[in-house]
Amino acid sequence: MTAASSPEEINIRWGEAFNAADIPALLELYEPGAVLIPGPGADPVSGRDAIEAALRWLTATGGKLTYQPRYWLQNGDLAMGRIDFHLSGGTGPDGATVDLRGGTAEVARRQPDGTWKYVFDHPFGASPA
Repeated sequence: MTAASSPEEINIRWGEAFNAADIPALLELYEPGAVLIPGPGADPVSGRDAIEAALRWLTATGGKLTYQPRYWLQNGDLAMGRIDFHLSGGTGPDGATVDLRGGTAEVARRQPDGTWKYVFDHPFGASPA
């Protein structure tokens, strides 16, 4: 099951789907107009097609994701989170090792069916400059 029933659960579902390279499951965790920053210093992308392209590249590295939630703050139907992550063991299209670490800045919204989806997903939004 991909749906997240709480803000805290959205990271669990995202990590499971990512490590399984399950693009449809990952996409289900984003609102249709969500914004994703696909990499350090990258421009934001928005919408299902752009987010899917970014996630396809990332899952294609074959790396495994581990993460440590730091906090989730909830106010009604909105929640803001901060998670530390490490993507290791991946390989880029050029054969170079992909090893990413960061601290996320995330905003999720409760949907009418009670599930939570990303509105903003900035994997490097809380990382040191």
